[in-house]
Amino acid sequence: MSTTNPQSDTQPDEGPRRSRWSRRPAEGTPAAAARARRRSKQRRRVGNVAALMAGLVLTGALYSTLAPGAQAADEGSESSAEAAGRELYERSCISCHGENLEGVPNRGPSLIGVGEASVYFQVHTGRMPLVRQGAQAPDKPAVFSDEEIDQLMAYVQANGGGPVLPSGDLRDGDLALGGELFRLNCAQCHNFVGEGGALSSGKYAPSLEDANDLEIYSAMLSGPENMPVFGDNQLTSEEKRAIINYIQTITDMPDPGGAGIGRIGPVSEGVVIWVVGISALMFGIFWMGSKA
Repeated sequence: MSTTNPQSDTQPDEGPRRSRWSRRPAEGTPAAAARARRRSKQRRRVGNVAALMAGLVLTGALYSTLAPGAQAADEGSESSAEAAGRELYERSCISCHGENLEGVPNRGPSLIGVGEASVYFQVHTGRMPLVRQGAQAPDKPAVFSDEEIDQLMAYVQANGGGPVLPSGDLRDGDLALGGELFRLNCAQCHNFVGEGGALSSGKYAPSLEDANDLEIYSAMLSGPENMPVFGDNQLTSEEKRAIINYIQTITDMPDPGGAGIGRIGPVSEGVVIWVVGISALMFGIFWMGSKA
């Protein structure tokens, strides 16, 4: 009786099947050329992806190394002046200007973008901290010391950005040009000699007599109250210095001929002549007539 091997039935079929699927196209045939093109295209795709990834990694590494913002983030700490300014801000300013300098509706404006120039003007002239809401913040003795003002300036500048204070001599501009620019841009509110004047709705242009150079320059940069902002596109740094030179020159100018009477021109002088001069003359006439 013969026995049948189960594996003998599958061997004839598996052998040809393996050879059929494992058979590769012969070299030089169209099928081999198409296979080579597919492999070359795949290799190019893989190479392009690898090159792109390497470029992105290299760009990110260079940016994280060279970018100033990244360097500041790596430091992870603010300067001592900024830290002290933060404490002052949180103690005296946060209730009106908000936790993140964003301002509080109906209480105080945002400080984002105002820069250290606005902080110097408002705090150094005593306008801030504000005692109470009104038509205009009046100038008064400063609440903070110069060191504390510098700390507040550093904090606001670091977190909000904006115009910075200039350096160097602020009176080195041309005097004649400064007078012309002042009469053109400032005299309609501050008077021809910086004595100030009334505006609408209870506001006024303050006198510039006691303002120092930095206060005038920072006011032009920040535009407090009704004053417009005079950036570098409106008045260059040299023109601002020329205006400051004119203001401080007429403020410090002596009056050898007598009282300056406000230096506001022939109107005040005419009033003095008619009121004081004629009154004195009439008094003398009547006095002499009573003695005759």
